[in-house]
Amino acid sequence: MEKVQEKSEIIKRTKKPDWLRVKLPIGKEYARVRNIVSDHKLHTICESGNCPNMGECWGAGTATFMILGNVCTRSCGFCAVATGRPEELDPFEPLRVAKSVKLMKVKHCVITSVDRDELEDGGSIAWVQTVKAIRKLCPDTTMETLIPDFKGVRKNIQRIIDVAPEIVSHNIETVRRLTKQVRIQAQFDRSLEVLRILKEGGMKTKSGIMLGLGESVEEVIETMDELRGVGVDVLTIGQYLQPTPKHLAVVEFVKPEVFNELKEIGLGKGFRFVESGPLVRSSYHAEKHLF
Repeated sequence: MEKVQEKSEIIKRTKKPDWLRVKLPIGKEYARVRNIVSDHKLHTICESGNCPNMGECWGAGTATFMILGNVCTRSCGFCAVATGRPEELDPFEPLRVAKSVKLMKVKHCVITSVDRDELEDGGSIAWVQTVKAIRKLCPDTTMETLIPDFKGVRKNIQRIIDVAPEIVSHNIETVRRLTKQVRIQAQFDRSLEVLRILKEGGMKTKSGIMLGLGESVEEVIETMDELRGVGVDVLTIGQYLQPTPKHLAVVEFVKPEVFNELKEIGLGKGFRFVESGPLVRSSYHAEKHLF
């Protein structure tokens, strides 16, 4: 992969290559899921994050629910979710999510959230309420919780450990050198610490990284080593896609063969699963990561 390039060269490379083309979402199952999401006033990272796999996943009857509203207190340079002052937490949101999981007959549910740094608990209590509501209405449904860092506050992380989702995920997102540019209010070492606390609490853990922001292969491999150093079990690697002109530009469209090579390297380092490909996102094929 290439280092950061001059702006004029970046502009020339913004056209997506063929391997990043995706079909427009269609079909009865896709329409059914969209109606459920709309009727229950739910937020999904599929929509808010402009996920390229929305058609495939919704067509299969699955979705990744985003809780705590749809406005984030952070302003990461890669993320399409709106930034600003969030509204009050909706006390009925956990039950609405649980009812939708039941309606959709989801076997494995992925939940994520915006950051709510303005809340003392970081939103962790609402997280617990959501997990418990799903367990009550859908006792056979397994869960992955893709959590924020909660500013590294242990008691907030412990709340997630105490309700024990089948998998807990927290994304490192990029290599150490680019973290301040890509994740403005986040810290590389804080994310590692969150993952370490989760693993020491007995959780199966997962993290993800985006490529194409100017990182080198060597830096990606170093990041793998640091994630394995805190016991991460599952790794996802995907291509960064610029959601709007206001977001960070794509420095490089990484070729599929590089993703394949990184998958083999990751498996060799001891990850239980490595999902690696241009269109891979955190929750892509999440049901396969249960072990």
